[in-house]
Amino acid sequence: MRSRQLALLASAAATAACLGVPDSSTASSPADLDAATTRIAAATSARPAVLSRRVIGYSVRGYPIRAFELGDRRATPTVVLVGSMHGNEKDGSFLISRLINGDPISGVHLWVIPRDNPDGFLRNVRHNSHGVDLNRNFPTRWRRLTGYYSSGARPSSEPETRALQRFLNRVDPRYLVTFHSPLHGVDVYGAKNRPFARRLATNLELPIKEFACSGVCHGTLTQWFNRNHRGACVTVEFGRSPSWRYLNVRAPRGFIRAVGGSR
Repeated sequence: MRSRQLALLASAAATAACLGVPDSSTASSPADLDAATTRIAAATSARPAVLSRRVIGYSVRGYPIRAFELGDRRATPTVVLVGSMHGNEKDGSFLISRLINGDPISGVHLWVIPRDNPDGFLRNVRHNSHGVDLNRNFPTRWRRLTGYYSSGARPSSEPETRALQRFLNRVDPRYLVTFHSPLHGVDVYGAKNRPFARRLATNLELPIKEFACSGVCHGTLTQWFNRNHRGACVTVEFGRSPSWRYLNVRAPRGFIRAVGGSR
């Protein structure tokens, strides 16, 4: 367990550095991002898997929310991955980092967002800097919630939510995959595309489950995307303690296979 924790901490530090998010001990204002942005411009050019990168918006504290384009622009389908919407759920960010930093990917067009909630990621908390659960802030089936599942004062009140909505409206992917933890399964509750969800589950070595949420699943990204887009969104929940090898080798390889790509 100790070795796994050290490996994940090292991976988190490396991921934050290479993707332009400064360490929480040194970053105190949006001005700190200037140097990180300069570093990432040079670093990204050295990654053969990355076709392009863009800032799709900014967090409450002014940190950039970055999207990286991978794969083949001419290929279908287009798939978007979103990691760390909840800042204390970092496993998806580690997997996405492996996709960004590996060899070129063919057979699929990917956009990956390592962290939709950079403020929460840096502080290792679920919520953004306004104390809002971003996965309860989308306008579809939104309901005013407080406490752990705080929904914000109104739908799409948070800059992180609006940034992701704008980006997804522009890209309009066939598949959207959002990574969470620790419920260990691929959600098929009200699934829009069960075959794709099952393909993800098989290749990510996860069980099929139905996460009904007992009345607190309102205003989620999955609900909003599935109602407003032609494509399908699937929620993937990693387990409580996935191994380093799973997150860095088996899961990235399995995901690429699930969406019809190769590396």
